[in-house]
Amino acid sequence: MTAPRAASPASGRPVEGDLVERAVERWRRFWFEPRPMTTLGLVRIAFGLLMVGWSLSLLPDLLTFFGRDGVRPRPPDVRYTWGLLHVFPSDRAVVVVWVLLAASAVALTLGWHARLAALLVFVAVLSFQRRDIFIFNSGDVVVRVEALYLALAPTGAALSLDRQRTAGSFWDAQVRAPWVLRLMQVQLSVIYLSTAHDKLTGVSWNEGSAVSYALRLTDLRTFALPGWLTTNAVLMNVATWSTVLLEISLGVLVWHRRLRPWVLGAGVVMHLIFLFTLAVAFFSFAMFVLYLAFVPAETAQRWVDRVRQRLGRRAAEPDAAGPPPADAAGRQADAAGRQGDAPLRQADDSVADHPAADDPAARDESGADDPAARDAAGADAQTPTG
Repeated sequence: MTAPRAASPASGRPVEGDLVERAVERWRRFWFEPRPMTTLGLVRIAFGLLMVGWSLSLLPDLLTFFGRDGVRPRPPDVRYTWGLLHVFPSDRAVVVVWVLLAASAVALTLGWHARLAALLVFVAVLSFQRRDIFIFNSGDVVVRVEALYLALAPTGAALSLDRQRTAGSFWDAQVRAPWVLRLMQVQLSVIYLSTAHDKLTGVSWNEGSAVSYALRLTDLRTFALPGWLTTNAVLMNVATWSTVLLEISLGVLVWHRRLRPWVLGAGVVMHLIFLFTLAVAFFSFAMFVLYLAFVPAETAQRWVDRVRQRLGRRAAEPDAAGPPPADAAGRQADAAGRQGDAPLRQADDSVADHPAADDPAARDESGADDPAARDAAGADAQTPTG
């Protein structure tokens, strides 16, 4: 085995050994260079809320789908599959596993014993999916994979009650290796590229008619679109091929830093269209969780700081409207006293204006108590004016 050949100093080209070392260093930094875990905290919160909704969606038909007297009384007999409902197939066990799932989803959202909560979510989701494989789709598989990633990662490293307990601040973020975020990023590329590959190996996507077929499936559509739209050849061709092109772009161009916001923004629009036209359940929401893995730690921290400032201002508003200061309270008491004394002052003024009301001397001078004066006044009052 020959040693790597070094280029001449005059050529300015790096030797092969340097190229390998640089490649290894970039690989190491990509997976393991410590970064603030603020982004992971956002991913955990978004996934926890998603799992709360996912668990609530099972509740109305829980025993219908998973019970002993439901549509599938027994779990499917598939090799190398396992779930809690295989070991405990009773209806009571179904309810217990659901309660475990819902409680763990809430705990995961809040970051309370986050890694254990993520593990329990993964086991519960796996148990339900293994119990009845016919009511779930690919979006539910993405949910299960995300739960596994969070169960393996330092899920409570940021924005969690775990940090409140250990570091004294819910908003604190540890600096850790971001390998779990990288796994989610790679997972997103794999999903889109494998989906585009499967579509291009078929017939309807190459013909440009796949979107038209999907929009006219009554059991798959959310809203019935007008026939002139779903049967328009030009529009459906553009929609079909644009979907494939966008999925390829999401799988490849998302790694370009400048193009990433535009590509992810286009992906959000695509999934919103899916949500309003097709019954894809939680697939789009699960993909949005993976989108969050691409948010830089600095951007995530700015978002968190804004939320924290707004919450701080709202918490300060009741304090601002609290009891007035001592000086202000004194001024208010003086004003209230002045207002209470106003009727008394008015009475004093009225007495001063009419001294005859209380002063005997004044009454004597005016003749109000003189009998002769009263008789004269009465005579005057009885004298006719005509």
